[in-house]
Amino acid sequence: MRMMLRAKLHRVRLTRVDRDYEGSVAIDRLLLEESGILEYEMVHVWNVTNGERLQTYAIAAPAGSGEICLNGAAAHKGNPDDIVIIAAFAPMEEAAARSHKPRVVYVDSNNRSRTAATNGSNGRRAEQS
Repeated sequence: MRMMLRAKLHRVRLTRVDRDYEGSVAIDRLLLEESGILEYEMVHVWNVTNGERLQTYAIAAPAGSGEICLNGAAAHKGNPDDIVIIAAFAPMEEAAARSHKPRVVYVDSNNRSRTAATNGSNGRRAEQS
C-alpha cells in the first residue's frame, strides 16, 4: 500500500480564522466539489506564509463564498490573507498508485477556481474547469 496525494487546493487564501469554533477548516463548497474532498474528510493544511502545518477535517462553507477559514485550535496556525495548501491523501495498491493522478485545483486571488489539473509524471497538464 502507498499513501498517495488524492486532491489538493493549491495556494488558497485564508479569508478568516475563528478560534471559538469547535474545530476544522471551512472550505467553499464549490472548491470541495471540484477537488473531490468530502465534508468531514481528514485534510492536511500547509501554511505557505508562515510554515505551519496541521491536520484537521474539512467542512463546507457557503458555495461561491470563496471562504477558507481555520477554526478552533487550528485558527492559531494562520491569519487572514495567509496562503495555504489543503491536501487529502488516500491509500492505494501499488499498481493503482503507479498510474494515479491527483486532482489539483488552482484558484484566483478570491479563491475562485481558475483551472483544475491532473498531475502526471512530466509535470502539470492544465485542463479548463
